[in-house]
Amino acid sequence: MLKGTFFCIDGHTGGNPVRLVTSGHPHLLGNNMSEKRQHFLREYDWIRKGLMFEPRGHDMMSGAFLYPPCSDNADASILFIETSGCLPMCGHGTIGTVTSAIESGLLTAKTPGKLIIDVPAGQIKIDYQKTDEKVDWVKIYNVAAYLAHRDQILDIPGLGTLKVDVSYGGNYYVIVDPQENFPGLRHWSAADILRWSPIVRAVAQEQLSCIHPNDPTVSGVTHVLWTGDTISSGSDGANAVFYGDKAIDRSPCGTGTSARLAQLYAKGQLQIGEEYTHESIIGSQFVGKIESAAQVGEYQGIMPSIKGWARMTGNNTITIDDSDPYAFGFQVV
Repeated sequence: MLKGTFFCIDGHTGGNPVRLVTSGHPHLLGNNMSEKRQHFLREYDWIRKGLMFEPRGHDMMSGAFLYPPCSDNADASILFIETSGCLPMCGHGTIGTVTSAIESGLLTAKTPGKLIIDVPAGQIKIDYQKTDEKVDWVKIYNVAAYLAHRDQILDIPGLGTLKVDVSYGGNYYVIVDPQENFPGLRHWSAADILRWSPIVRAVAQEQLSCIHPNDPTVSGVTHVLWTGDTISSGSDGANAVFYGDKAIDRSPCGTGTSARLAQLYAKGQLQIGEEYTHESIIGSQFVGKIESAAQVGEYQGIMPSIKGWARMTGNNTITIDDSDPYAFGFQVV
């Protein structure tokens, strides 16, 4: 029998949902969050499916569990869950989780305005600003990002060839800039992105090996990032990130922004110390910055930061009971 009751705080980061699960945490085994992520995937993925998919969630649903720290110097740990899986790192999820956890009193920083968080991809540092009881913004000093594949030609059935890069920013992204067979983000509809992204991802996954040099459990192309013209004042670039089976990130995407910074740095289009305001498909913004250079295995990468905001939208109690035929969710694809 699989059943549980989960109290949740719902919110969003730049328009994309973040469901912070505040009860029903499974006991996870491991010395770090990467090992605990593997334990969760082996034995408790039914919780993710029940909380993220319909009828309790939806195609864009994303969430997290807050756990005690794994490291002596950390304030807490985060396990990310969403429709696309149990991610190594999630930028918008971190911003939303930290915002909701601080505002609701679930997380108190050892040093006000600063946090150290253990995540499956490693350890991240965070700055945040709080006015009265509200968190104004959260800045993530993310794990090292790097360009894994450059100027690769993919033959996409029905579309033609695309020149793409694959970059890591906590997850692996196929990045597609405007070109002959892709006129740019603002010239495609959301339906176009949803149609072509799974095909592009599948072809990239088949042809391009992506295994993190420091953690082989982090592997495979999981996201597709399409770029194009901006619609918001002050933006340096726009993107739409596809994830899961049919989801488009409503936020500018934190790990996607990190991957974009690494790509631009490797191509000489962005330098250490420079900021890059990244815009989502709906116009919300993150401010990315290349903090320093970094070595990732044999790759020359960067240490990126991402600054954004989140808001809480409500509280709910969700029950999963395997006597329900739809206890573990479904998708209508």
